[in-house]
Amino acid sequence: MGIVSHFPVSFFSLSSFFISLVRAQSTITLPAPGQPSHLGNVGSFEIIGSSLVSAQQLFVGTATKVYFVDKVENNPTRIEGHPAWASEWTLVANTQRPMDAVTNSFCAGGNVLGNGTWLNVGGNQAVTWGGQPAASQDGGGPYDDPDGRQSLLTPCDGENCDWILSPEQSGQRWYPTLETLEDGTMIILGGCQNGGYVNDASQDNPTYEFFPSRGPAIVSPILQKTLPVNLFPLTWLLPSGTLLIQSNWATVVLDYKKNQERQLDNIPDAVRVYPASAGTIMLPLTPANNYTATILFCGGSNVQTNQWTSPGFIVPTYPASTSCVKLTPDVSDSYETEDALPQARTMANFIALPDGRVLNLNGGRLGTAGYGNDTWAIGHSYADSPVLTPVIYDPSAPRGSRWSADGLQASTVPRLYHSSATLLPDGSVLVSGSNPNPDVTVGPNVEYPTEYRTELFYPSYFNERRPQPMGILLSILMAGLLNISLDSDDLLGDVSNINATKVVIIRTGFSTHAMNMGQRYQTTPHSSRRALPPNPAIMPRPCFYLVVVKGVPSIGLQVMLGSGNLGQQSVVANTTDPKGSQAQTSGARSALRATSVGRGHLSGLSSFLLPCYREIGTRTLALFLLHFC
Repeated sequence: MGIVSHFPVSFFSLSSFFISLVRAQSTITLPAPGQPSHLGNVGSFEIIGSSLVSAQQLFVGTATKVYFVDKVENNPTRIEGHPAWASEWTLVANTQRPMDAVTNSFCAGGNVLGNGTWLNVGGNQAVTWGGQPAASQDGGGPYDDPDGRQSLLTPCDGENCDWILSPEQSGQRWYPTLETLEDGTMIILGGCQNGGYVNDASQDNPTYEFFPSRGPAIVSPILQKTLPVNLFPLTWLLPSGTLLIQSNWATVVLDYKKNQERQLDNIPDAVRVYPASAGTIMLPLTPANNYTATILFCGGSNVQTNQWTSPGFIVPTYPASTSCVKLTPDVSDSYETEDALPQARTMANFIALPDGRVLNLNGGRLGTAGYGNDTWAIGHSYADSPVLTPVIYDPSAPRGSRWSADGLQASTVPRLYHSSATLLPDGSVLVSGSNPNPDVTVGPNVEYPTEYRTELFYPSYFNERRPQPMGILLSILMAGLLNISLDSDDLLGDVSNINATKVVIIRTGFSTHAMNMGQRYQTTPHSSRRALPPNPAIMPRPCFYLVVVKGVPSIGLQVMLGSGNLGQQSVVANTTDPKGSQAQTSGARSALRATSVGRGHLSGLSSFLLPCYREIGTRTLALFLLHFC
């Protein structure tokens, strides 16, 4: 596990470390965002360069920085006398620098704490050439990569951020899942001790623990019962404050405060968890659905439990699934069939776009995640037949027409195992990685090489004139004053466009293994005098804000929500909480109004820096504030 920080490691004890990372309330108003630095060919991909390390893991750390984390391998870029397996890419300037990730981050999980610190947990043993075990697990050798545990990173806009080891270690976990809780702390679930294509009882770690620690790890019945495919268990914090966990064919809701699991129906049609690796996402939380979480699962593989370890299972010939299902666990224990994928796909990345649609890209039609030296592997790859053309899901479209590839062009880069993607503050999508190999493998005869080429995908809104909201603050404590305004240009010269504008909060998450851990999307309420969010479990902090008018987002501005501390946020009672939510909301209020000259104005008190609005006179302007976490 690792941390990136601009503080020397010697400065930290566990207690003083978190104090030093707290971001205080700010009265600083951020400059209004401008326009994108360049135009793009909408609906298509553009190769913008080659990454220094292959993007097995990827996340947006600040408004200007994207962080790449690889497994330990012989990348050509070197740092501190050994190959680099982490790097930082500065957007707009399009520059990169290597970083020292300290321990082997191979197949680690990650997510962001409530104070803005990124946590990278788990990883592999120390290795040497070809991914073979190293003679020492304490470093040395050609890669100098101690056994992976946990690291922390506090991103910054300077050049002095770096990964450091956490002063507190987790149990040994390869392929763990991380989910940020409503108090900003982290739950760490599952994994195995030594790795492999699938898990087995001799190395299983069917437990969960917390960061910072709350004591010994706790055994999870669903993880115990779902071998051999219980790695990277699919997990989401629900608005009810419980956790949805999906592993192999089983599904439960975990009350982590009571350590109790409630069994739901098995997922139909296909296995969705790694290595079947379906595309998964929590659909938008909106006033229309009363902030009720629905999770979408698409693709994966219909592989029965005993088939995974069968000698006759020729993985790269096995077809992926087209099945899509969704589950609303705070309402029903049963899955619902959704429009099927236009093409079968495993290892798909689902990216929440600012306009409420979901971009589906990467992956293959055949096989699963994983690689090995089997005679039937495609080189080393357990997958084949890459899907190069993206497709977009629109949850608001009529049933039968929710998937569309209209206007979308194919990528030229196959993205299979160990590829990643993330939404950027300007609304484009960064796509990188693909490396179904034990070590760096390149050359003209390699069908699926270690991939460094990095692309941007440009959604349909990218070249449109962007709103330029004014008044967004750097950080706000509870009940801080937030005034956000749009001018007539932002409303395209037509004040009635306030009715085609909405406020949205998005966290982009930590992308790895066809998952974006922590990715969430939320819109503001459409009733008067309601604070947002109805409770902290709906949108754990921190994030970026954007304003979107008629589906066109502004450039995201990064802010800190709430105090920036780990721990419960002060809240007051609110009778308009969604059904099933036990958390109380802040008493913050925001007012939104539009004048006859066409300026929309949002003002008032906003808890957690999360805006809301109420009607002023006869007009209401709902700002679409996109909040990247």
